Amino acid sequence: MTFSDFYTNWYPRATAFAREYLLSEDDANDAVQDVFVDLYEKYDTLTERVNLVAYLFTSLKNRCIDILRHRVIEKKAVDRMQEEYELTLRMKFDSLEILDDGIFDEDTIEKIIEKALAALPERCRIIFVKHKLDGMKQKDIAAELGISNKTVENQLTIAYRKIRIELSPYFTLLLFLSM
Repeated sequence: MTFSDFYTNWYPRATAFAREYLLSEDDANDAVQDVFVDLYEKYDTLTERVNLVAYLFTSLKNRCIDILRHRVIEKKAVDRMQEEYELTLRMKFDSLEILDDGIFDEDTIEKIIEKALAALPERCRIIFVKHKLDGMKQKDIAAELGISNKTVENQLTIAYRKIRIELSPYFTLLLFLSM
């Protein structure tokens, strides 16, 4: 039997088989085409020693399993992203619900910033205040405190990181209020 005869005879049955498991006409046609291409490339070597129908359906079964396995992985990834999105929405919703209207007054904002500064280690706080609030340059702070420029730089990095963490619940609000 020629490949063309085999293809004509078995293509409709193979497609029906694949469609039964893949539930999609396009996926079934793609799977059957992939299997027939593979079979075509090996046809001359297979005809002598292999039951072609068994080879066709075994190959098609394996191709369907691969496609379904890939769909399951895709579905899990989509579900995981959906869960993360829903969690983010829930957190944003909850944070807006608990947002106190009093936070918008200057005294409250000042207290939030003072609390963030108070959470800094003493040396770190002194350097941060001198740099940001007093407007001193790093080299001047280093000279005044008798420390290296690198130490001032490191302390400022620590201060920024800790303040960012401390103010993170209020970041969006403070960003809009400072505009």
